[in-house]
Amino acid sequence: MRTRPRRNDGQLVTDSPDERAVMPFIMRRRTESTVYFEQLVDVGAAQDWVGRWNAAGGPRLSLFVLVLHELAGMLHTRPRMNRFVSGRRLYQRDGVHLSFGAMKEFADNAPLEMIKRRFEPGESLATVIRDLDTAIHEARAGGVAEVDKELKLFLALPAPLLDVAVSLFHWLDARGVLPSALTRSDPLYSSAVVSNLGSLKTDAAFHHLYEHGNCPLFLVVGRVRPTPVADDDGQILVRPMLPLRWTFDERIEDGLYAARSAELLRSRLEEPVRSFGLPEDAVRRECGRTGTRQAT
Repeated sequence: MRTRPRRNDGQLVTDSPDERAVMPFIMRRRTESTVYFEQLVDVGAAQDWVGRWNAAGGPRLSLFVLVLHELAGMLHTRPRMNRFVSGRRLYQRDGVHLSFGAMKEFADNAPLEMIKRRFEPGESLATVIRDLDTAIHEARAGGVAEVDKELKLFLALPAPLLDVAVSLFHWLDARGVLPSALTRSDPLYSSAVVSNLGSLKTDAAFHHLYEHGNCPLFLVVGRVRPTPVADDDGQILVRPMLPLRWTFDERIEDGLYAARSAELLRSRLEEPVRSFGLPEDAVRRECGRTGTRQAT
């Protein structure tokens, strides 16, 4: 069975340079194609913008949700970062899908619920906040997610049959014929997985990529720390810096395009007024004059 030019989650890329088209045959696994890099983002302006948005009556915004919104915007603006490799072929993903985890409670043995959401181009910040707020509340309410139901079915098999079933799953996926019902809710079939370690008061780590699924990007968001930095005049200032640590499958795009894409995200986070205008104006525009508050 040959690789199909179209899958349920993407379209085969037919105009990539020869050196990129051959890369999945040379570097056959995602783990051997991994590149790690780090950014430090000055979030002083973003923290002020978020505080003013919340004070103006907008739905409760956090720095992490702002990162998600701006990451989705970057992937729409830089579509070659929204590609993936499957079956030794490069595909353009249909839509921007981000996955992230939400713990049901802050305890050592608390389960982690993964949330996957499609982000539309030009989607308003207020819409994203409300949808994510609803998704997080549902995940913490104790219901069984669709992906967990699928896992329970697989785990009910004896180990030898489970091994065969997983191998068949990956064989069908590589050829683009795996039913979408098996991947629709899977967080590893997404544009990027984003981990918010800052909410746990933990420093960011570099995360590995997974052979399962087709996600080529993993972004770990750390905690904001006061950090000495040099300004353009060489003066040392202490600024609130947010570490972003990326893990990237280099088979999807070259390093220059990836670096410029990450730089675009950094600039959007450092200058939120350029993207949204003044927070008070943004609340009036997106929520009406008085805004609406929601719990988180």
